[in-house]
Amino acid sequence: MKRIRYSRDVDALLIELSDEPIAYAEDEGSLIIHYSPSGEVVTIEVLDVQEFIAKGSPIEVGFET
Repeated sequence: MKRIRYSRDVDALLIELSDEPIAYAEDEGSLIIHYSPSGEVVTIEVLDVQEFIAKGSPIEVGFET
């Protein structure tokens, strides 16, 4: 199930890309990326969204072919 949710209380954006179980996460500053046991991205959390957007933080998006 793919879903995007914003929590105003904690100013965080949660992007769910998969229902796979989460095995581990990596912290990339304002981003926390959760991975499945096979290494696929399951969830992306953007923390302090208002500040993240105000800074104009660059977001790099890569596509595998």
